[in-house]
Amino acid sequence: MQTPDQPILRDIVLVGGGHSHVGVLRMFGMKPWPGVRLTLICTDIHTPYSGMLPGYIAGHYSYDDVHIDLGRLCAFAGARLFKDEVVGIDRANQKVICKNRPPVAYDALSINIGSTPQVQLVPGAMENAVPVKPIAKFNQRWLNLLERVKTHAGKTTIAVVGGGAGGVELALAMQFRLRNELSAMGRNPDELEFHLFTADADVLPTHNAGVRARFEKVLNERGVVLHIANLTSTPLEKAGVFAVRMGKPLTKNLHLFVQGADLLEYRPQKTWLALISTGDKYAVASKGSLGFAGAWVWQWKDWIDRRFMAKFSEFPDMDPSAKAAGSNTPNLALTQEESLQAISAIAMRCGGCGAKVGSTVLSRALGNLKPIDRDDVLVGLHAPDDAAIVKVPPGKAMVHTVDFFRAFVDDPYIFGKVAANHALGDVFAMGGEAQSATAVVTVPPGLESKVEELLFQMMSGAVEVLNDAGCALVGGHTGEGRELALGFAINGLVDENLDGVMIKGGMRPGDAILLTKPIGTGTLFAALPQLKTKGRWIDAALDSMVKSNRLGAQCLREYGSKACTDLTGFGLLGHLVEMTRPSEVDAELDLSALPLLDGALEMVSAGIVSSLQPANVRLRRAIRNQADYVNDPRYPLIFDPQTAGGLLATVPGDKAEACVAALKKLGYVHTAIIGRILPQGDAIEPIVLKG
Repeated sequence: MQTPDQPILRDIVLVGGGHSHVGVLRMFGMKPWPGVRLTLICTDIHTPYSGMLPGYIAGHYSYDDVHIDLGRLCAFAGARLFKDEVVGIDRANQKVICKNRPPVAYDALSINIGSTPQVQLVPGAMENAVPVKPIAKFNQRWLNLLERVKTHAGKTTIAVVGGGAGGVELALAMQFRLRNELSAMGRNPDELEFHLFTADADVLPTHNAGVRARFEKVLNERGVVLHIANLTSTPLEKAGVFAVRMGKPLTKNLHLFVQGADLLEYRPQKTWLALISTGDKYAVASKGSLGFAGAWVWQWKDWIDRRFMAKFSEFPDMDPSAKAAGSNTPNLALTQEESLQAISAIAMRCGGCGAKVGSTVLSRALGNLKPIDRDDVLVGLHAPDDAAIVKVPPGKAMVHTVDFFRAFVDDPYIFGKVAANHALGDVFAMGGEAQSATAVVTVPPGLESKVEELLFQMMSGAVEVLNDAGCALVGGHTGEGRELALGFAINGLVDENLDGVMIKGGMRPGDAILLTKPIGTGTLFAALPQLKTKGRWIDAALDSMVKSNRLGAQCLREYGSKACTDLTGFGLLGHLVEMTRPSEVDAELDLSALPLLDGALEMVSAGIVSSLQPANVRLRRAIRNQADYVNDPRYPLIFDPQTAGGLLATVPGDKAEACVAALKKLGYVHTAIIGRILPQGDAIEPIVLKG
């Protein structure tokens, strides 16, 4: 997570990861605006470049070749990426309403989401049509169609609606790919029949006669049947070049807007170069009255497209002057009160109790949160006092634990969920029930409205997790600091006779070792600020981190587990050593069985490790035969520190397979048996590796 050198004064929210917005993000990354923060809200982590999509369909490009990684792009830009669907806009309160998270406040809002056809309004379309838009969701629909054609016996008829450049390119690319697929399967490619429907008398109506004639000839030669079908008409020409070129003026106007200056009028060009492929690495160039074609035109198009995509994967160093500008007072349109708050935030701040966040800001931020009520919480947030009073029910004993760490992702809502999940893990790993929590929060100083919004987002995520666990938030402390950080002191309950309690020293020879989540968060989040990861890797890691261990722990208890811990900062090996020594056993760990997060092996093989990794590596002395496996690419990952990791536990060997099946059914789909417990040997190293 990037920490700005000065407080955030204005928020620009970008809805949608379209071609214009990726341009804004790149230009902002090259030269940030002091005091301004960008937030991208998008349903997808990758956005396709429409100019290369036909080539992907034809099989000339891979998925990554034609998709812009929004996760890496936002990391480069220092922008927050919120993965969610926008369902409304509250203009009066300047908030974006999202489907699965709290509303997001904005000072300036830009929307670049493209179109979505209302196929549900057309009889039969839901069952038979495959909409290309929204384009970000087309890939899965295309893969499904590809599989349907490959498994469909006999003749297959495919119709493409749209006779412009996009429709013609799509039809020819699909035909090229599908004919090759059937040929590779030993089937007759002539089983395929293609139809193209257009509202105009000619295909490509906005292009010159020569270009139209070329494509009519190609379509005829390839047996694509042309139909005229006029459903609706529109005078607007459609070309992706406009969206790409709008990025620069949009960036300029957003900058002018937050400065309170007049916006510039955008005047799109009247003619543009179109390079239209025919599916088989051959393309036609069209601009105004000009038109020419050939394989070399496709190579030219390929060079242009790849150069464009490189802008969003091969990032330049940020302008040094932009960093220097970070300490200057930003030239933004602020009210007098905001200006005073900004000066105060930039100035030397008080320590001690003077570093607390103001009570008014705190009460507003937390006022809309709804922590659950528990009968055993006698004094809590419903009646705030100097401290909470919590009753220990008869027959129960108290479990205490605490965790605290700085933010490692730029989405405060997700960070709040991960932090709460991480803190609850210790209670669940011991077989306990979470009862109450007190929060400790550090927030960077800034405008009251920005601090309030940050607290609200973060604590909304945390309270969702706490409520789901039946854990009441009963109080906490919020202070100022340079970096956003969050922790919780958790109280839990167990049977006072310790029935059902799982402890680190409960391993027994013959037990199987289980791990309920994949590992690799340390190396992935170390690689994130270096722009080495893929967005989908980070997205999958966060999905794993926000999954609660509560049900997993209950399942392990039902299958007889006596030893369990949650995997956190000491890494797999560190926690395993913590368990074998008090249990007075040895453990055999199967490296080949370790569940790994996508990208973890690639990142650790590239030498990217967490700052905590060297301390964890010192525990290698606990491995009896490390020389045999030190060159195994998975070996470094046993030292990788985890955040909100899975449960490391043992169950009786004869129950292990059934327990794994039950855990997978509960949603812990990566659960694996990663080793077994052995009787303690004479050697002082308790861990034996295999692979």
